[in-house]
Amino acid sequence: MTALRPERESDTSYGQQSYGVPGAFEEWSGGGAYGASPQPEPHASYEPVRDESFLPPVDEETVALRLPDPPPQTGGSTAGSPASHAAGRGGSAEGGRAARRKAAKRRHGRHGGAADTPSAAPAGSGAGSRSGAPLSRVEARRQARARKPGPAVVASRAIGEVFITTGVLMLLFVTYQLWWTNVRAHAQAGQEASSLQNDWASGKRNPGTFEPGQGFALLHIPKLDVVVPIAEGTNSKGVLDRGMVGHYAEGALKTAMPGDKTGNFGLAGHRNTHGEPFRYINRLTKGDPIVVETQDKYYVYKMASILPVTPPSNTSVLNPVPPGSGFTEPGRYITLTTCTPEFTSKYRMIVWGKMVEERPRSKGKPDALVS
Repeated sequence: MTALRPERESDTSYGQQSYGVPGAFEEWSGGGAYGASPQPEPHASYEPVRDESFLPPVDEETVALRLPDPPPQTGGSTAGSPASHAAGRGGSAEGGRAARRKAAKRRHGRHGGAADTPSAAPAGSGAGSRSGAPLSRVEARRQARARKPGPAVVASRAIGEVFITTGVLMLLFVTYQLWWTNVRAHAQAGQEASSLQNDWASGKRNPGTFEPGQGFALLHIPKLDVVVPIAEGTNSKGVLDRGMVGHYAEGALKTAMPGDKTGNFGLAGHRNTHGEPFRYINRLTKGDPIVVETQDKYYVYKMASILPVTPPSNTSVLNPVPPGSGFTEPGRYITLTTCTPEFTSKYRMIVWGKMVEERPRSKGKPDALVS
């Protein structure tokens, strides 16, 4: 039972020491301090001795009874020992209420919730970085390695950049070949045609023979809306790439001039790029006019036949009487040669025509150029 202990005479004879304090609760198990049941004396005074050194700590929070905290499960301490009771009440026999509060904060956080630690976040959720907590050096290195692209990614990026650069360069080259060369060639050919017409209008005479690259006539193909200067020679840079057509006038490939009484007037021109004056000669049909304009005369030819494909080495197409043209005897012929298929130079396409009219300029333009 729990009761107040009366003061005994023996207590005063040894320095007024007391083994009981009013308000304290003690556990008795069958007797006094060593098992003997105390018997209060009839004449004993019940005034308590207030020795402050033996007062228990005052609970500032409440004076009511409360259940002690469950004792910690540690080795070397039993549930019934004084140490376990002290640990259960406050976590420390010496810390008191302040120690219990600190322990509660450590266990449950400031507001009784789960501790706000990075370990509370799921692994890989990145909560530590979002909450502003600094990363450890190892974790920072790991994240840096994860962000760094691997060798395969770097290689694929390099290959992609090479492909893109190559594609851009090819696009620029195609644009240059298909568009810019035509623009430049048309300008050069137009300038040469204007120069010829000015010379003819001013009465300036040209010699009967011409230097390589020198313009001396104009070719008209009314059906294809083509008007292009004719220059001496078939050199690419000096003649053909400047948008003009060239006269075969060198070596074994030398052909006749339009004013000759008999012969084959052979011309070459680009089918694609650099002005492409012969691009659509495959559309000519039998009887279509082809006109050569010189300083003195107009020479009118009628388209006679076409050879769609032949090897570049077939120079017989320039003969005075070319085989395969349908001509059987010497006459005044014209031969147009160009590359085929389009955008290649693997084969040659041949168009032949026969002169049907020689008209002086003083009589005006021929009907083929008037209508």
